[in-house]
Amino acid sequence: MDALPASMPRPTGEARLGMKKIEAIIKPFKLDEVKEALHEVGLQGITVTEAKGFGRQKGHTELYRGAEYVVDFLPKVKIEIVMEDNMLDRAIEAIQKAAHTGRIGDGKIFVYSIEDAIRIRTGERGTDAI
Repeated sequence: MDALPASMPRPTGEARLGMKKIEAIIKPFKLDEVKEALHEVGLQGITVTEAKGFGRQKGHTELYRGAEYVVDFLPKVKIEIVMEDNMLDRAIEAIQKAAHTGRIGDGKIFVYSIEDAIRIRTGERGTDAI
């Protein structure tokens, strides 16, 4: 099924290159290192969202005013970045190296295929819009 209505122009030229989106969930104190690593491989324009969650880490117990309670959700940061296909491996490697501590809870990287991108201000499409 075609995702674009017939009235919308199709991407042309360089805009036909494939695009990928990475969502990476990392520890908050690793954000600056990851941002710098992505910049060094030629990527910029990331979106960062504060998040909470848990995986194998399962949270932890804390003491507050003499009472123990469980902190189920741990602070995380979600990074989102869209790039041309040919940048994907470099981006993944940069995130892995910069976010790695070797301890549980280092995070995850998810990769998605992007069908199209549109720059609202100019109307540019595809890779021209990123």
